Amino acid sequence: MILQETTNLPNGVSVPKLALGTWMIEDVVVAEAVKAAIDIGYRHIDTAQAYGNERGVGEAVRTCGVPRDQLFVQSKLAAEVKDYERAKAAIEQSLETMGLDYIDLFIIHSPQPWGDWASDDRFFEGNLAAWKAMEEALETGKLRAIGVSNFQQEDLTNLLKNAAVKPMINQVLAHVGNTPFELIDYATSNGMLVEAYSPIGHGKILENSEIKAIADTYDVTVPQLCIRYILQLGLLALPKTVNPAHMKSNAEVDFEISAEDMERLKGITAKDYGDASMFPVYSGAQ
Repeated sequence: MILQETTNLPNGVSVPKLALGTWMIEDVVVAEAVKAAIDIGYRHIDTAQAYGNERGVGEAVRTCGVPRDQLFVQSKLAAEVKDYERAKAAIEQSLETMGLDYIDLFIIHSPQPWGDWASDDRFFEGNLAAWKAMEEALETGKLRAIGVSNFQQEDLTNLLKNAAVKPMINQVLAHVGNTPFELIDYATSNGMLVEAYSPIGHGKILENSEIKAIADTYDVTVPQLCIRYILQLGLLALPKTVNPAHMKSNAEVDFEISAEDMERLKGITAKDYGDASMFPVYSGAQ
């Protein structure tokens, strides 16, 4: 069962392969959603400072009845924080907001502040400064692992060449129809895990007739096929939902996509994100 499958980060920390995303789930309802996911069997929960729901996620983790050491909680440093002192304070703030003694994985949300997305400035110095604060928190046990999100190859190279601790994971937009194979290969060849957010796409992918036809041959839903695709690529999968029925369905992916169908899926282009295109990560710009 996929909810029981784990892999190891470079420092040996175990991480469940399937996570629950909480983007755009309001703080007042996120605790209920996270508890429902944990009841189903999820043990990997994703949040972020930018989501404004760390408090509710922390509440669920503390009160769900599952021992803390059996849960994997990841959060993200706000993209606008690009200096050591603010990053150090932000780590403490996340711990306080969630009411947790440690965070299992803490990652820089974006190499650039959202207002500077796709600009020429890659904020190399700012990311190294923030990373130093994260390295120190890792050393003291406040963080069990550290990584990044939305980092392109040049952003990763900056840390690989200049940081004391190499990034352990890169969380990126990846799904059937839009899989950044070169970036994934670069990250994995440098020892990182890769986690796919929006593994079911966002917007129009559920209506894609080609993907639907392949899903039908396995008697599964399009979301199930998309999540299985990500897992078979060797990535962690981070689907987001507030609906317990969808949480359960998203975890029912114990089937195998044939090598032939994997190649077909790799060849599909599906980048229509509908209304979500207003968000930088879905804009097509990098």
